[in-house]
Amino acid sequence: MNHFRNLDLNLLVYLDALLREQNVTRAAEQLNITQPAMSNGLKRLRAILNDPILVRTSDGMVATERALAMQSQVQKILYAVEEVIQPTRTFTAASSDRVFRIMISDYAASTLMSPLLKALREQAPHVTIDLMTPSDVSFHDVENGKVDIAINRFDDLPQSFHQKLLWRDDFTCLVQKDHPLLANYNLKNYLEAQHCWVSKTGFGVGIGMTPDAVQKLGWVDEALAKIGKQRRIRVFTRNYHVAMHLTLEGLIATLPTRAAKLYENHPDMVLREPPFAIPPIDLQMIWSPLLQHDEGHKWFRQLVAEVAAEL
Repeated sequence: MNHFRNLDLNLLVYLDALLREQNVTRAAEQLNITQPAMSNGLKRLRAILNDPILVRTSDGMVATERALAMQSQVQKILYAVEEVIQPTRTFTAASSDRVFRIMISDYAASTLMSPLLKALREQAPHVTIDLMTPSDVSFHDVENGKVDIAINRFDDLPQSFHQKLLWRDDFTCLVQKDHPLLANYNLKNYLEAQHCWVSKTGFGVGIGMTPDAVQKLGWVDEALAKIGKQRRIRVFTRNYHVAMHLTLEGLIATLPTRAAKLYENHPDMVLREPPFAIPPIDLQMIWSPLLQHDEGHKWFRQLVAEVAAEL
């Protein structure tokens, strides 16, 4: 108890930043304090916890086992304090001029935004939406509430995030209507055709792709690799509309079905079921614990979920 009474709550903020960054300089920059101040905070934490917290190795600074075990609990404490001191804000959808920031992949934006905007026009005509790409933000931006929600497919998420499954989607091939593949549509001819690859985008800036490395770096190619096959990729893109447009140049685009169906009435495109099994993907909505009880945020994410359920 004496330790608790003597504990400066700022030290938990420092500890959280140090464990996120595992680097004193970057942690100081994140909190907008000087490096000596952060170093002093680390020294005080080491004394209170009787643990080095970060140790220097050949790979740089690494968190100790005890520090890592504390990380999620420290985050929960800070989120709880933040919720207590946040001012209560009333929210009336019809009159609100709030801006909601969404990190969203172009696949999700293409399929979800049009019906969402229609619902907003009816229920909250003055609300503004700020769409951001996955490379614009980080998990830390979402955790801090700088981004209201993130909508994408996520493999790994921090335990602190709240999340909701919006939908599960399978895959469809988008093909030019007079493509030779359609005359004899099978796996052999599919593999011999030329393809456009679309990245499964996550947080952070991506890296360049090469044909030799792609078989394990995407939904479609992972499925092909499991049956010992590989397709011929001629274009790599991170944009679904680019991939769909390039089918008019003779490339095959194998896409989540909801995206492909945006072009199902195009006079020069045809939709076909892939000639091999591809596991379905889940589209998730995630948000920060800091926004869990915000009235406007609760209304907005409920609206997003309702719109997604109707698609």
